[in-house]
Order: sequence, then structure tokens, then C-alpha cells
Amino acid sequence: MGLALLAAPATAQDRTARLLGELADAHGPSGFEEPVRKIVVRELAPLTDSIRYDGVGSVIAQSGTTGPKIMFDAHMDEVGGMVRRIAPGGLLTMQLLGGFLDQVLIDKRWTILGSKGPVTAVTGIRSVHTVAAEERSRLIPRDMIFLDVGARTAAEVEALGISPGDPIVPWSPFEIMSGGVRYVGKAWDDRVGLAVVIEAMRRLKETGHPNQIFVAATVQEEIGLRGARTAADIIKPDVGIAIEAGVTGDMPGSPAEASQARLGGGPGIFLFDSSTIPNRKFVALVKAVAAAERIPLQLDLVQGYGDDSGAIQATDGGVPTVNLVVPGRSLHAHNGIIDRGDFDRMVELVVALIRRLDAKTVAELKDFTPR
Repeated sequence: MGLALLAAPATAQDRTARLLGELADAHGPSGFEEPVRKIVVRELAPLTDSIRYDGVGSVIAQSGTTGPKIMFDAHMDEVGGMVRRIAPGGLLTMQLLGGFLDQVLIDKRWTILGSKGPVTAVTGIRSVHTVAAEERSRLIPRDMIFLDVGARTAAEVEALGISPGDPIVPWSPFEIMSGGVRYVGKAWDDRVGLAVVIEAMRRLKETGHPNQIFVAATVQEEIGLRGARTAADIIKPDVGIAIEAGVTGDMPGSPAEASQARLGGGPGIFLFDSSTIPNRKFVALVKAVAAAERIPLQLDLVQGYGDDSGAIQATDGGVPTVNLVVPGRSLHAHNGIIDRGDFDRMVELVVALIRRLDAKTVAELKDFTPR
């Protein structure tokens, strides 16, 4: 593979773009992953030997019955919310699911998934004409935010099929941006990871691999890495590879210490985050595979970030793990952006990596005998 970082324009959607769009548009906040699960099972069924589920709803698809057990992980849930209270005047409050900045919540459209179908809601904001000058630059805290569905009373809200506990997701349709190589949408964390896993399994189905691959499409990552833990309890992997959406530091005003990654710079690997420090031998192997395949690899250390590899690592007496990331800009908000070239090179990287994980290599990753 060459070192050029730009993918061919894909304004006319190819299979991968269609899959990315379908996954991004699917509604699936933590605990409500059913629409995403349906897509994942449909895609993985012809690519794997069997599919089962853990007790909280994670998908576990197996390919191969001999060799090391590789847990190949991406989570299905996205940041979102659920209806908390319905006020007498027809406004609603929201319980957030996952990490949002307060400033991204105001004046946005949302979709409430009620019993009678989806309902559009708006997190309203007072008109500038009624806000005192000293308040205009102040941040509106999340506990002051209300959802407006156009109802005048609580009874009208209930007539729409909305009740407390109903899931809420950002409204942000997928779109291919000008130039054809960057995609905007919601939920790249972690629908981009799911798409990587699916496309990698498509290639491995064609070429074969020396492992038992257990694809884990997990639930409730955004509220505590829950599905990864329960899925790993079932799989008992020899090694774990988590595929995530990374963060970039290429926005104006971004602190240099926040992230070194940039959009379009290639796939990344986290050397540290708040949930895990990866296995050092595994990191070295990823670097070696990327170099051999001539794939640019971005190295990053990120505070305030947790991922499924942290849960996988701490199961069954300890599992060597790495967290590989497709860089994403403006994540955990309505309009995240990814680069198609980063995605394609991540697929190439994980396919090459999994082919290298034979029994001897995996045994070396797990050997901590002093030399």
C-alpha cells in the first residue's frame, strides 16, 4: 500500500459508504441498541460461523474453531439520553446517557423513540431579545435544558406515545461532505468501529486466518464498558482488539496535550487512556505490522477517555489488549466527522494484524517471564 493519505472520492456511495451511513443513522443509545444490533447481525451472519448473545444484549459472532481466541470488539451504543420527566406544560427533561459537553446540547434537534414511533424534539433556547446582556455569554447548564415536542400539555405528550424512560438520540443525518472523502453524522463513536469490524471480517472470510475470531459488538460502553465485560466473560479471549473512534487535536484552539492526532493522518493507537494501558508487546506488534504494510499509524495518549479494551483487559486473569482508533472530529456531539482514508487504512491494518496473531505470536504476548 502507498503512503498517500487521501482516499478516492466516494460521492457516489459505494458499499462501505452505504454501511457507514446506515450504521450512523441507526438509533441506539446505551441500553437501546436493538436497531444497531439488527444491522450487525445481518452483516455478520454470512461472514462468521455462528452468532450468540450475552445476557445484556451484546452480539458474539465466531469465525474459526482452532487457534488463539481473538476478541475483536466494537460497541453498538451511542451517546444519547432518555425522557426523564414530563412537565404539565408539555416540556420534557432528559437524562443523558454518556458524556456530552453542556454547550453542545442547546438549540439542537433530537429524536425521541416513543411507543407510537419517532418524535422530533428541540432543546429550545430563549430568544436573544429576552436575555439580559450579562447572561448572553454564559453557559446554560444541562439541568436548565428542556425538550420541546410541540405539545401544549402533558396529555398531548402522552398522546404522542412518549413516556419516561423512552430513548433519545441526536438528529443528524449522514452525509458525504464536499470532496467525497469526509463523512459527517452522529454516532461515529462507535459505529465507525463496527463498520471496521464488518469490513475486516469480509476480507478475512475471503482469505482465511489462523485464529478463532470472536467478534463482540457490545452494549452500554458509554455508561461503563458493561457489554465488553460480560462478552469477555463468555469468550475468555487470549487477546483483545478494541476498535474505537479516536479524537483529534487539529481544531483551532485545541491544547497540544489533548491529542496529537489529525483527521486524514491514518489510523491510530492509544498508548494510554483513562481505562487502560495496553500490552507493550502488543503495541510493538501493531507498530511493526503498520510499518510492514506501509500504513501511517498515529500514536496518542488521551485523558478523560475510556474504551472496551479496559474491561477486556481485566477479565479471566488478565488479557493482552490494544485500542485502535479511527480519528474523529467533534465526537459526542450531533455532527462528528471522519475521513474515509483513515477508515480504509484501519481495515487494512486490522486484517494484517489478525493474520499475524498465530499461536506462537499470541503466546509471546502473554509471556511475562523475566529475561
